[in-house]
Amino acid sequence: MANNKPQIPKCEECHHKHEGESIFCCLNKDETEVVSQGKRNMLFKRGQVIFSEGNQPHGIYCVHSGKVKIHKMGDEGKEQIVRLAKASNIIGYRSILNNDCYFASATALEDTEVCFISKSTIVDLIKNNSNFTFSLINLLSDDLKRAEEKITHMAQKHVRERIAGAIVLLIEAYGYKEDKQTIDSNLTRREIANIAGTTTETSIRILSELSKDNIIELPGKDIKILDYNELIKTANIYD
Repeated sequence: MANNKPQIPKCEECHHKHEGESIFCCLNKDETEVVSQGKRNMLFKRGQVIFSEGNQPHGIYCVHSGKVKIHKMGDEGKEQIVRLAKASNIIGYRSILNNDCYFASATALEDTEVCFISKSTIVDLIKNNSNFTFSLINLLSDDLKRAEEKITHMAQKHVRERIAGAIVLLIEAYGYKEDKQTIDSNLTRREIANIAGTTTETSIRILSELSKDNIIELPGKDIKILDYNELIKTANIYD
């Protein structure tokens, strides 16, 4: 359950919308007002579950600030992180579109503010705004592409490549801190292992090897990128 109502601005005043980062940028003034008046602002502390796998969805969540992991429980209760979300992203939309239960859970990686938008509001936008519908189709297409790539990586890549790929994913999802080298993420070594589909012990060992090879540096719990090009090569990523 969320704590303390956050001070999130109205949709028409949201900087994500003004900067063109939000899927709701294509809404007209009236549609934006409807979403703004009907949304519910929520705050989740680090580690709190936003929604749970198997539950019935009643709307979507738009991340105003913070970071979120989308994860499933696999065999023997092992967690698998399937996606990372940040400010301006929406989560929980796939289950709304296919009218099914949540296929995964969402948990706050740090204190996270979200706007909950009801299913009926989203369905009305899909029916009446073709640009919004097209934006959702693009999101689903990206999801499918990532899922296909992940299956290929798990089947064909060695664990060192997968760990390097997980680091690249963190860079793409959350970017860098002010030094432009340290990843702006507080994921644990276990969570990095869950992205790569390996064990925590293996994750720690491979990270240490990458550090010895001067590809990354590990100051405390942070990951600092020393040689991005070599990291890409190690991850065996090609355009």
